[in-house]
Amino acid sequence: MNAQDTPAEPTPDLQLEIAHVLLIDVVGYSKLLVNEQIEQLQELNQIVRSTECFRAAETSDKLTRVPTGDGMALLFFRSPEEPARCALEISRTLTDHAHIQVRMGVHSGPVSQVTDVNDRTNIAGAGINIAQRVMDCGDAGHILLSKHLADDLAEYRHWRPHLHDLGECEVKYGLRLHLVNLYKDNLGNPHLPEKLKRGKRWKQAAVLVRPISAPRWPKVLLVVALVVSAVALMFSVSFFLRRASPDVAQPHVQESAASSISEKSIAVLPFENRSDEKANAYFADGIQEEILTRLSKIADLKVISRTSTQHYKSAPENLPEIARQLGVAHILEGSVQKSGDTVRVHVQLIKAANESHLWADTFDRKLTDIFSVESDVAKAIAEQLRAHLTGQEEKVIAAKPTDNPEAYDAYLRGLAYTLKPATTVANTLGAQKHLREAVALDATFALCWALLSYVDSVSYLSFSVEPTTALREEARQAAETALTLQPDLGEAMLAEGQYYYAFLKDYDTAVSYFERARPLLPNSSKIPEALAYVARRRGQWDRSDAYFNEAERLDPRNVNLLTQHALLDIERRNFSLALRKLDYILDITPGDVDTLAYKAAVAQAEGDLRRASAMLDGLRPTADQSEALETQVYQAILKRQPAPMIRRLTEILASPDPSLGYINSELYFWLGWVQEVAGDKAAAQQSWRHARSELESFLNKQPDNISIIADLTWTNLGLGDPSAALALAERAAATFPLEKDAINGSTALDIVARCAALRGDHDRAISVLQKLLSIPHTGVLASGMPLTPALLRLDPMFDGLRNDPRFQKLVSAYPHE
Repeated sequence: MNAQDTPAEPTPDLQLEIAHVLLIDVVGYSKLLVNEQIEQLQELNQIVRSTECFRAAETSDKLTRVPTGDGMALLFFRSPEEPARCALEISRTLTDHAHIQVRMGVHSGPVSQVTDVNDRTNIAGAGINIAQRVMDCGDAGHILLSKHLADDLAEYRHWRPHLHDLGECEVKYGLRLHLVNLYKDNLGNPHLPEKLKRGKRWKQAAVLVRPISAPRWPKVLLVVALVVSAVALMFSVSFFLRRASPDVAQPHVQESAASSISEKSIAVLPFENRSDEKANAYFADGIQEEILTRLSKIADLKVISRTSTQHYKSAPENLPEIARQLGVAHILEGSVQKSGDTVRVHVQLIKAANESHLWADTFDRKLTDIFSVESDVAKAIAEQLRAHLTGQEEKVIAAKPTDNPEAYDAYLRGLAYTLKPATTVANTLGAQKHLREAVALDATFALCWALLSYVDSVSYLSFSVEPTTALREEARQAAETALTLQPDLGEAMLAEGQYYYAFLKDYDTAVSYFERARPLLPNSSKIPEALAYVARRRGQWDRSDAYFNEAERLDPRNVNLLTQHALLDIERRNFSLALRKLDYILDITPGDVDTLAYKAAVAQAEGDLRRASAMLDGLRPTADQSEALETQVYQAILKRQPAPMIRRLTEILASPDPSLGYINSELYFWLGWVQEVAGDKAAAQQSWRHARSELESFLNKQPDNISIIADLTWTNLGLGDPSAALALAERAAATFPLEKDAINGSTALDIVARCAALRGDHDRAISVLQKLLSIPHTGVLASGMPLTPALLRLDPMFDGLRNDPRFQKLVSAYPHE
């Protein structure tokens, strides 16, 4: 028998093995020119070959590569983690190659090597076929996994937060695949693939790993439950919502009629803390703030700032009225329940006009996956309100600020302190403590670095903590670190601008950073508010007013913002408009001591001491309400009836609060003044000596604190040291020239005028007073009232000028408003 006649050997069975397959293809490949196709594939090949996973598998000879025309298949054989890690590496590198758009599919299954017609090795088998079907369901940027492979990854704790169940999708030949979306930080595509949206061919699931079990109700039962909940809400016991009085003028920036309110507007009310531990309230506040922050970065929405919504704590009853006050069409309510390392977040979107529920959902997650809740809620609301999202906004909403859950918890604790209404010493120190802990745990936490810098800058301006060199350096380093880590982070730009404004008084640079942050934080009231302060410092009064109006549109019930706007009117001596704003603030916070004191100070400036007394006599401000307390003392001085305030100040200073810093020393100056007015010169001298010894120590640490400079000026004059007083007055004028700082500059001129009057330098006193009466002005004494003819007639500091004809002419030439 010839060899050629020998029967063929039986073909052996195909050698199957399990491969972990990563399929990649270029989206829109067929639409490219031939040259572009070649160039993109060559570039993609280089990117893939440079990944650590590719090189490691190739070195160990555990990698098979197969070109697929418009992409490639990579087969790993050691672990299902290999193709997932490689996909994330490729996605990370592609962020710098935006012109190459790919989608990826990952699956584990049997494959076999075969020889094609060109005698080249190729791959066949169910493993690669299913990987192809998985990839075909995705869009540009997606990394889709089969449920089979995702279950394997879920056995590893570090993968769980990044696996997001999409449910089932029908592909070729009626095959239904259960898909999981892999994304983390800015890698991958967090959005639902278009193929899953079309034709209702998909069954959605919430998450791959559900840490708290919750029944999935049929749709009919869910609708019934929502209706029952709505009815129950109508009859629930709630606090009585106080309506705005009809005679109270609200800021004109608020929409006056429902027809003018955009349908793309929303307010996120404070979330209810349903945790067993009430100490977890910080966590509920933090989740609400993070959801609100993500929404606020969508330029197509109007989102009200939290400082306005915090007034509606607990379960509000009259949602249409709340929406009217805030100028929005929709309300988001929510609750947070934290137990161990699991969290349940429930949210519901309500159309305020008829209180109808547009959308509601409950999210059960591990703490490590809480960011996905914040992102999912923001995306769902944007979809419900038909808001357009840019590609950049989608990335920002999906961004994960840190991978360290302990750092995020510390951040939320610090954030909770910044959300409290007052910038007190305790709140500032609490925020700094936890924010510093967070960045110590994760030095790459850019958002936390930015917030730490912002807190430092605000505390420096308010003198709520000692304004040391170390504080300034921390603010600088924190802002620069945040910008280095995330150059396009709006909060980092805001923090950098605040640093230049607060510490360096470099207003041009501050404005440049604020303006860069604007498009990234389109709903942040902090940016127009900051610009309002800069414009006011520059003496651009109308521009400052416009910025305040812009900020109030986004934050219409922010008491501090409204107060600052009222002070702008006071500085311009537009007292009637200021009083309307102050009345509106009292409608928000009835009986607020500081606001009543401002109204009384306006009455003093207008010479109506009887009206001022009617507002002040019933108040009993404490030392930490220093402006209100000093307004009361100034009232006693203007009336020349000091005895009650001598008793009150002596009582307060008997047990001073050490956390108030120089405020206690300042009160000793005021005590000396009322004692001087009462004729007790010996007691006044003793109080002023005490004040001077402490104030000089504080001024060494806070050389730019104009309030301390002013207190020391008057104290030295009272102690018979006019040279020291004059030196301090000149120091104030040199440190704060009017042309560079219209606020502190005018205050410095006030110091100079009073010092000259007390020293008997009539010429200079009257010259400076003429200047001050002709410009907007921040006063040096209680509540910062500008000098007016009425105050010149009443204030004892000007007694020495009363017989000067020039002073009499000056006062009569400027009748009070």
